[in-house]
Amino acid sequence: MFYKNARIFCSDFQFHQGAFEVTDEGLFGQILPETIPADAIDLQGATVIPGLIDVHNHGNSGADFSDGDYEGLKTMAAYLAKNGITGFAPASMTLPYEILEKAFATARQLADEKPANCSRLLGIQMEGPYFSEKKKGAQNGAYLKNPDFAGFAKLQADCGNLVKIVDVAAELPGAAEFVAQACKLCTVSLAHTDSDYDHAKAAFDAGATHLTHLYNAMPPIHHRNPGVIPAAVENPSVRAELICDGHHIHPAAVRLAYTMFGDERLILVSDALRCCGMPDGEYELGGQQVFLRGGVAKLADGTLAGSATNLYDCMCVAMSFGIPEEAAIRAASYNPACALGVENVTGSIATGHYADFIVCAPDYSTKQAYIAGKQVY
Repeated sequence: MFYKNARIFCSDFQFHQGAFEVTDEGLFGQILPETIPADAIDLQGATVIPGLIDVHNHGNSGADFSDGDYEGLKTMAAYLAKNGITGFAPASMTLPYEILEKAFATARQLADEKPANCSRLLGIQMEGPYFSEKKKGAQNGAYLKNPDFAGFAKLQADCGNLVKIVDVAAELPGAAEFVAQACKLCTVSLAHTDSDYDHAKAAFDAGATHLTHLYNAMPPIHHRNPGVIPAAVENPSVRAELICDGHHIHPAAVRLAYTMFGDERLILVSDALRCCGMPDGEYELGGQQVFLRGGVAKLADGTLAGSATNLYDCMCVAMSFGIPEEAAIRAASYNPACALGVENVTGSIATGHYADFIVCAPDYSTKQAYIAGKQVY
């Protein structure tokens, strides 16, 4: 099947007017072919971008990955697919290993079964329990642990190596050693950390290449005590997540993040909670109450929790804050695919990749999502 008359965001990260092919196997075939069949579907000038990939998503529609409920995870994946997030890595919380093991098993089941009209499960982000008490944020302090490679390695093996990102606070005892071992198994990210510059640099030098939700749950930049963020900026291997829901980060700080990390190193994430797609009310996160009011989710003490916004809307917010269109799309598709190590099969409109894409209005106000070349719902 060929589609013509489209404004296509191609693998060179630029828009081109033309056509593309979707094969019977659900893969992209020819991109910008010279010859277009007469029966090609006319998209009438619509914008076509790769399906988005959310590497940090706790839940939506009343379900949370950490519940360890397979039907709930399917509900999450269906919501994501409808909203143009065609691939995701559900994020766990700071919880006991036995609860994480149960949740990870549901991820393995979803990845194996690949149910129709559901976002592809591309991995897991293990957010916790190796975090700082001071910067735990909305994580449950009762379950915090020092870095434990043996415990992590068992969880990783039990879920078939689905953990693609594991988080750690750089200042904890044994953190650098943990990073050096864990980076051989997946991407290692610094998160929920009160680290100074030296500990952060040591972790990056040991093999950490990711920064979880930039600005949030980490020290701010100070010119005499620079901390984690400058250590990440000056290491070209490090990518940084950014929650761009319009509440977590001021527009100027969003633009600053783009200035610091550029086109290649910025990753938009939702950090969405089970209250995403739900009305205002009381919800649960890692054993704690979360209150959603006016689209903002907070703990009882006022601590900002995750977001109630999906990644497609975060991408649109980033554009409205001044991030270039091409950069925002890349930060929500190809760059996250790189963090998960799946950029050779998804994250861009390229021959041989999964035909996961979104047909959008020029202003991104409407969208239709496709997974393996088939429209979702």
